[in-house]
Amino acid sequence: MRIEQRVTIFDAAELAPESSFWAALLGGTVRDLGRAHLVLVDDVPVVGVQLAPGHVPPAWPDGTPQQVHTDLVVSDPDQAHAEVLALGARVLGRRPDVDPGAGFQVYADPAGHPFCLCWDPATTPDANPGTQPANAATPTSPPPATQIDT
Repeated sequence: MRIEQRVTIFDAAELAPESSFWAALLGGTVRDLGRAHLVLVDDVPVVGVQLAPGHVPPAWPDGTPQQVHTDLVVSDPDQAHAEVLALGARVLGRRPDVDPGAGFQVYADPAGHPFCLCWDPATTPDANPGTQPANAATPTSPPPATQIDT
């Protein structure tokens, strides 16, 4: 499996404060995707923030658990699907509420932490890992970067 891009995604009730924090910390810019933001460093996405209106911040170490997941962009989703399952992952499901222009599949690692395999159907038009429907996606080719003022 060849990972083409790694992006750690944080849930947040407010996108701008969270994405601006990471952009400032990492020396990057923020790309506004609507219900999500990407932090780019040298034009490479490194952190994402997705809107989660009911987000409850973690209370580490003894309260609400940490809430982070990783998106892994792959060039061959069928191969990656087989490989992650062989390594002990399990399929969690798909989001039916997003644009089908790009694809993803949600898995859990052996300890139950969620992560996504993502791909661009423009480069993998017949991709459909496993037997899951191909009707869900997350943007992998976002619009031009927009710096968010804090």
